[in-house]
Amino acid sequence: MNGIDCENTKRRLDVFPAFFKVRGQRVIVVGHGAEAAAKVRLLGETNARIEVVSREIEPVLRQAIASAGAAHVDADFRPGLLAGAALVFTAREDEALDRAVVEAARAVGVPVNAVDRPDLCDFYTGALVNRAPVAVAITSTGVGPVLARHIRARIEAMLPLATGDLAQLAESIRETVSRVIGDGAARRRFWARFFTGPVAAHVHAGRNDLARAETQRLLNGRADETGFVWLVGAGPGAEDLLTLRAQRLLQEADVIVYDALVPASVVAMGRRDAERISVGKRKGAHSVPQADTNRLLVELGRQGHKVVRLKSGDPLVFGRAGEEMAALREAGIGFEVVPGVTAAFAAAASAQLPLTLRGVASTLVFATGHNTRSETLPDWAGLALKGATVAVYMGRSVAASVSARLIDAGMKPATPVAIIENAAQAGERQFSGVLSDLSLLSDRDDVGGPVLIIIGDAVGHAGLENAEPLAASAVLREAAA
Repeated sequence: MNGIDCENTKRRLDVFPAFFKVRGQRVIVVGHGAEAAAKVRLLGETNARIEVVSREIEPVLRQAIASAGAAHVDADFRPGLLAGAALVFTAREDEALDRAVVEAARAVGVPVNAVDRPDLCDFYTGALVNRAPVAVAITSTGVGPVLARHIRARIEAMLPLATGDLAQLAESIRETVSRVIGDGAARRRFWARFFTGPVAAHVHAGRNDLARAETQRLLNGRADETGFVWLVGAGPGAEDLLTLRAQRLLQEADVIVYDALVPASVVAMGRRDAERISVGKRKGAHSVPQADTNRLLVELGRQGHKVVRLKSGDPLVFGRAGEEMAALREAGIGFEVVPGVTAAFAAAASAQLPLTLRGVASTLVFATGHNTRSETLPDWAGLALKGATVAVYMGRSVAASVSARLIDAGMKPATPVAIIENAAQAGERQFSGVLSDLSLLSDRDDVGGPVLIIIGDAVGHAGLENAEPLAASAVLREAAA
């Protein structure tokens, strides 16, 4: 056999994937303990009639039987119990006993699975992703069950729980679609829009009434008028802090409109052929005015595109999502907000900092160093003085003013302060100090990334042992100069 033939043989399966019809059918599980319980729980996700055969059963199996609505046959195993069964599982935890069940099942022509004994199995049970009526099963043919479970976890992340609802909606209109849309190519285009456009978005968000209305628009041939826009939070920058929904939408979007603070690695998670449009904004360097971004989203929606508007952190926390939602709402473009991990949460998690703490801080304030009129220290200062934990976004350049105004207003100069640069990213840096040190931050030329300042007594309970002391670092820089 030549090298090519050997390679082809290695790529061929020793099993053929198939799904057994078990609705209303008897499925027998022979066993008494945890392994039998695992099979009962798996079968409990089907509409099979489950029967567990064993004289004695352990509590874990008894609980699984009750949860799955299975029947317990209180008897020792005998071949006659297999008559009329659709499938048999044996989990007797003894090879000789399992082999006896296998031989009895084969004698009456019933497929049999012996748990953890692949050499005795007629079929394997895969790691199951249940999105009824959609099902995905993964098998390693017995050689790597843990690997199959890891693969299942990744697939579960890709398929929202509402995938089954979307499939059921599709089934309910299948005959109507065939009757209304006679051309095969046109039907394929219809289903492509159905499963990836606004209909799917509404189902995934639990808005089934809107999903049915959008389905009717599709059937009426009017759905090409508008697309759909998702305002998606990209989190603080770490790819694995994206929500599962955000990851899925990036793979479905035709166009990705993103801000400057969203890392390239996150933008790259989008569909390979998606158009990417930067509308990056940084303090003092707004490359695209917000009004132009609003118009862009409306235009893309009217062109029928599926658009992800990707924003750093959470769209609703200093992300100007309110203006974009208003523009989309006025234009009649469907949209959805997908939350993200905002910088305050990411910074607090990295610093092991309790933003609220019983007896210390019961109020949390999100603030910016400037208000909309570019005046330092707006009304949130009063809450800070009353003991709230204050997370100040975009406050590096006004840190000195914030420090001075708070101290002048009566806050103790020794109030703990934490500064997190590039929270939850590879280049994260942590600084610790007190309120009187905060003025030093404004002159730090070596701090160029996004900065979040946290002020309050709760900061004193953070895990900042390895943070750079803000005051000490300033002294060291002056000495080096």
